Amino acid sequence: QVRLKESGGGSVQAGGSLKLSCDASTYKPNYYCMAWFRQAPGKEREGVAYLDGDGSISYVDSVKGRFTISKDSAKNILYLQMNSLKPDDGGMYYCAAAPFEQCRAWNALDAWGQGTLVNA
Repeated sequence: QVRLKESGGGSVQAGGSLKLSCDASTYKPNYYCMAWFRQAPGKEREGVAYLDGDGSISYVDSVKGRFTISKDSAKNILYLQMNSLKPDDGGMYYCAAAPFEQCRAWNALDAWGQGTLVNA
């Protein structure tokens, strides 16, 4: 399994901002999707933001208008800008990738990071 590497997590007050990064420089399929997932204690892992293989972007409803997913294609680094953070946004955030059009089913993805913790 390819290992990605997240960074940027931390503790912020409600209403604050964080920017997560995911180094995917070792992941080099010709065509792939990427995504950010999160998991709070006692809760299931949920998808937060998706970057499809064709460049389409989508978000879970709870973060729309507050989070932005982007990618530096030259460096293959995925970002998640998180603004107006709420306590419910807290949890371990993971980036993931797979040689698919979409990265919706987390248990089908073949590249993961170790996670970065967000507290708000």
